[in-house]
Amino acid sequence: MHTFVRPSTFTLEDVDRKLKAAKFALPTTQQFTPPDSSSEDGSSPETDYFPEIPSDEVRPLEQCIAIFEKGPRPVSASLALLNDEEIIQLANAGKIAAYALEKLLGMDALERAVRIRRALISRASSTKTLESSTIPLENYDYSRVLGACCENVVGYIPIPLGIAGPLTVDGVSYPIPMATAEGTLVASASRGCKALNAGGGVSTVLTADGMTRGPAIDFPSVVQAGKAKAWIDSEEGHGVLQRAFESTSRFAKLKSLKTALAGRTLYIRFTTTTGDAMGMNMISKGTEKALDALQKRFPEMVVLALSGNYCTDKKPAAINWIEGRGKSVVAEAVIPGHVVKNVLKTTVEDLCNLNIKKNLIGSAMAGSIGGFNAHAANILTAIFLATGQDPAQNVESSMCMTLMEPTNGGEDLLMSVNMPCIEVGTVGGGTVLAPQQGCLEMLGIKGAHPTQPGKNAQTLARIIASAVMAGELSLMSALAAGHLIRAHMTHNRSQVNTPAASAPVTPGPQSNPVLAQLSRSAKAAFSPLTPLSPSMSSTSLNRLRK
Repeated sequence: MHTFVRPSTFTLEDVDRKLKAAKFALPTTQQFTPPDSSSEDGSSPETDYFPEIPSDEVRPLEQCIAIFEKGPRPVSASLALLNDEEIIQLANAGKIAAYALEKLLGMDALERAVRIRRALISRASSTKTLESSTIPLENYDYSRVLGACCENVVGYIPIPLGIAGPLTVDGVSYPIPMATAEGTLVASASRGCKALNAGGGVSTVLTADGMTRGPAIDFPSVVQAGKAKAWIDSEEGHGVLQRAFESTSRFAKLKSLKTALAGRTLYIRFTTTTGDAMGMNMISKGTEKALDALQKRFPEMVVLALSGNYCTDKKPAAINWIEGRGKSVVAEAVIPGHVVKNVLKTTVEDLCNLNIKKNLIGSAMAGSIGGFNAHAANILTAIFLATGQDPAQNVESSMCMTLMEPTNGGEDLLMSVNMPCIEVGTVGGGTVLAPQQGCLEMLGIKGAHPTQPGKNAQTLARIIASAVMAGELSLMSALAAGHLIRAHMTHNRSQVNTPAASAPVTPGPQSNPVLAQLSRSAKAAFSPLTPLSPSMSSTSLNRLRK
């Protein structure tokens, strides 16, 4: 015999609380029928009577469907009457889409939606390990993710967060947040910060600020495409497109239009300020409006794509290297000679020589575009992850030229980095996530600047360029002094046994006894316990020449 409960005041919180102690079931001999809409005591008619069953019992699919389709509304109230396994039944039966769980379960059950989706995906996979894996899912604010950062969420990936520095940038001391799994990176950047601070810190110049979007537009002929290009380049055409573009946002201010023809296809590179946002959504909206205005003038045109790769986004491109994209920053510092010697363990002469041969000539030999640096992407990407930037934009954002030259009669080192396309923002995107907001808050640049739109994002770009300089200085010094391998052996080797492979190792030929002996000898020669021979640095080579 079932016990019926009539709550005097019914809320979803009541359901959630009761579900933890007991689950509701319907008699197997009857189909679910919503109570009559009339109610004498004023209680919710749709939720008056629900039999209780043990929480681990799973009702038949037919009963679950009846509750889901005919139960209380909104639908989240009906789903609150079902346990996780019953909702999984509904999903497997095609009644609920896994991607829509958050919408159906409601904002107060986001973690439950993630847990159920995780089970669905795990049980449908070949390994069936996701549901019980070590990937965390609890204690995370999924409301910040929903509709903004990720879909089909099954958890989150924690990344170690380290702080390099502090580093003095334009007279202000900043801790440098770096999210990374690469040992030595934070320690190396900190060493670079120490050396830069010893000379008074880093000075920066913002040379340009403008996000870009480059649509591709087809015309019936080259002649018509040429006419459109000429009109856009004219004062009249520029004015029409500018007014249309800027009508979409109070922050979007069109700075320039650059056009190019390839046959009958016209490319237009819109460049605009975007306030403290990185700005891709903002500029896309403005570009679309401007193209509407262009089509009124040239109705025969066909917009092939809002992004025609003339932007260029998330790809290395000479146009970004030359014209800039996002924030263009040049940073400079003087490192005293005694710091180069005592902290960095090398010389000004060796650093300058190595920089020319490696970062300039070596990169030119490789045909690099914007890759005239040692490892700018390392530092930039770690800060991107820590502050909620788009990590895929490290492709163009990490374009960098590192320059070194002797100064003050050859005693000190003058160093600069040139980064023409740092694409960052302090509002929107991943900056809405709480941990990333915490890093921005630590830097004093969380959200939009209250009085100068764009200043917070510009400050972040200046900090990144300065931190890149610290990383460049430390790595180049380690290379010049021969310390790189030693540092990585100390800080970047896992102290935990390497886990076994998930698949059998591919069979190989039987080992050669002679090669095996050579291998053992090589390992002994380069054991961490054996002091390394001095590096063949530029100084060593000079001695040999003499």
